[in-house]
Amino acid sequence: MSFHEIRFPANLSFGSSGGPERRTEIVTLANGFEERNTPWEHARRRYDAGVGLRSLDDIEALIAFFEARRGQLYGFRWKDWADYKSCLPNSDVGPDDQEIGRGDGKTTEFQLSKTYASGEHTYTRPITKPVAATVKVSVDGLTQVETLDFSVNTETGVITLTEAPDVGVQVSAGFEFDVPVRFDTDSIQTSVSSFRAGDVPRVPIVEVRV
Repeated sequence: MSFHEIRFPANLSFGSSGGPERRTEIVTLANGFEERNTPWEHARRRYDAGVGLRSLDDIEALIAFFEARRGQLYGFRWKDWADYKSCLPNSDVGPDDQEIGRGDGKTTEFQLSKTYASGEHTYTRPITKPVAATVKVSVDGLTQVETLDFSVNTETGVITLTEAPDVGVQVSAGFEFDVPVRFDTDSIQTSVSSFRAGDVPRVPIVEVRV
């Protein structure tokens, strides 16, 4: 897949609108009851980068980034300011934020993930684009040292431990992360006069599977 490991300028994504999108297929039966199903295991996020533009310099930066990605051709990283940490937004990332697996005495690789809980129900989201130097790991409650006890692939979100944890031992992690996305258009319509009048261009961004 064509993907550039570069983040869309965070100052431009700040203030943008967007969030998760689900696809649900609903069939209404003759008796009025419904059958609901989804072909998607994971949500797909959509954003509008145009909302975050505040100056003509921002538009220039947007166009440069758009041209370097060749429009929709290459994916890139996106900071979702509403959801970019393994912990609560106002908390600091810690090594025990998210349980990412249990030891079996053999496995050394674990996929980063974030679990969303509401009542008794949960959803676990794979994290494939962690931010370098933000990942913290603990094994059985003991904080691990990066490069000594573990390594992280920032392109896949896979943690590799130096030693396989014993059976049943909890492996946890904390991190910041980006969303893999692409532009959802091959054209950007801008107008200096319209922008100065408060009319910002629409710049759709959509999450991609990696």
